Amino acid sequence: MTVKTAVLVSGGGTNLQAMLDAKKAGTMPHVDFTLVVASRADAFALERAKKASIGTAVLRKEKTEAPEAYGERLLELLRAHGIELVVLAGFLTILPENVVRAYDHRMINIHPSLIPAFCGEGFYGLRVHEAALARGVKVTGATVHFVNEIADGGEILAQQPVAVRPGDTPEVLQRRVMEEAEWILLPRTVEAVAAKMTEDRTA
Repeated sequence: MTVKTAVLVSGGGTNLQAMLDAKKAGTMPHVDFTLVVASRADAFALERAKKASIGTAVLRKEKTEAPEAYGERLLELLRAHGIELVVLAGFLTILPENVVRAYDHRMINIHPSLIPAFCGEGFYGLRVHEAALARGVKVTGATVHFVNEIADGGEILAQQPVAVRPGDTPEVLQRRVMEEAEWILLPRTVEAVAAKMTEDRTA
């Protein structure tokens, strides 16, 4: 049995690619990647999805749109595809409460630090690594967690530490965190959650 899964993206989709590679390698047997939703039409992640024969959609939050209205549009899209599990992989739109409630303990996010360090509103992309280097930490990493109504505040599922090296730039550190933590941790954790969901179905 597999779990119909949607991946929400905003950019290049490197974490999406890591999961697609893991699926192809046979290490995510309980996950059925059904849909990739992008917040921008030019997100390269959409090309990765199309190459893997996965359905795609673009859903932008309009500036004047109420958060709950945007949330309802997203929920309609997810329901139309029978989505059971949602993975945020570099998705930069804050999700409203109606979406978070609908996928309580069924929505997963990856964050490029060891939460509670360098997380919350405003901490994304290179900003996280810039903050880590400015603080002078010797170890950073990545965290996979369930999504709740607080930015990066949901239950932690897994963490992977990564060493900060002398001379690191934000870009170099970002790449190392991706390679040594994010691309390993996210596929493994999504598979574990999906496996538990299939187990609960048959219990």
